[in-house]
Amino acid sequence: MVVGLLVVSAVIAAVLGYRAPQSSSPSSSSLPSLSLLPSLPFLPFLPSLPSSSPSSPSAAAPSHAPRSEHRGALGAFGAADGVVPDGVTVFDDAIPAVANLDPGLLKALRQAATAAADDGVEFYVNSGWRSPEYQEELLREAVFRYGSDEEAARWVATATTSPHVSGDAVDIGKSDATEWLSEHGAEYGLCQIYENEPWHYELRADAIDRRCPRMYADPTQDPRMQQ
Repeated sequence: MVVGLLVVSAVIAAVLGYRAPQSSSPSSSSLPSLSLLPSLPFLPFLPSLPSSSPSSPSAAAPSHAPRSEHRGALGAFGAADGVVPDGVTVFDDAIPAVANLDPGLLKALRQAATAAADDGVEFYVNSGWRSPEYQEELLREAVFRYGSDEEAARWVATATTSPHVSGDAVDIGKSDATEWLSEHGAEYGLCQIYENEPWHYELRADAIDRRCPRMYADPTQDPRMQQ
């Protein structure tokens, strides 16, 4: 009996000794459910952007000039300064941006608009005459937006050189109107002046007989802007 008990004990010990190492390596059934694990924050890989990147907040908005301040400054101007509400056409005499245009330019615009209406095209005004103060604020906004005086000058002139301040330029809205003017504008002395601004038109009376003069690449190439 004693021998039998010793044999049984040896067998049990051997079996336990064999299973013990296996138990140190958990099976998949012993792992906790994923739903029970604590949730972890999602941390996508985002490469760091150089400070000169356009999408960098420091590049887009200098610390000394928050974007909200510039937009607020533009909001301080109204129709009396040349701000144009939506839906204004070249026939809206109550809007200073239209009424203060050079009489010759305005007459040509209205003659062209009357002809364009027969083709189902209407001339909307995005900008016309502007006060010097409004023009200077637009220039400051352009410097802020484009990052330098040089780049801003390609789009916005100073108050002393801008034909908008003198009432000699109009920015026409909607592509169908600018396309119509590019084809028929010279017949009324209306010419696109800058290649980069297909909406900007001025009066060139000689264009009726001689076609429009060659366009400048942008305002920085215009001798009038060098004053």
